[in-house]
Amino acid sequence: MSEKEGRADSYFRCTESERAAFEAGIKLATVYHQFVGTPFNMSSVDNLERAIESAVGVQPYVESVKVGIDRDSIPVGDDVFAYSSLTGEMLTIELRMRFKGTRLTAGMRYIPELDYPLMFIKDVESGE
Repeated sequence: MSEKEGRADSYFRCTESERAAFEAGIKLATVYHQFVGTPFNMSSVDNLERAIESAVGVQPYVESVKVGIDRDSIPVGDDVFAYSSLTGEMLTIELRMRFKGTRLTAGMRYIPELDYPLMFIKDVESGE
């Protein structure tokens, strides 16, 4: 751990697992609040997925991230109106992170019975 990380770590009054969960929540909320509303179409959807993955991937403690956008929600056509704006309902995200000895998998996806794009913790492997 670098001196800077140690200094930041001193502000947290929680367990290592709680900190890992906190960090995961920040990453998922960043995707939702930064990228929802982004215009895209069939020809740019792959680029948007990679851009989101790249933005999340540079944040602290991220090991991997996979973003999927529901292709069925994108208008088909080649005219100027054949595009959509990204919504939370279109996103499926899997995020793997490590904070100290804790590995955590978090996700986000639309849950039809909740009618909500839910952010959740899938798995925690605690090093505590």
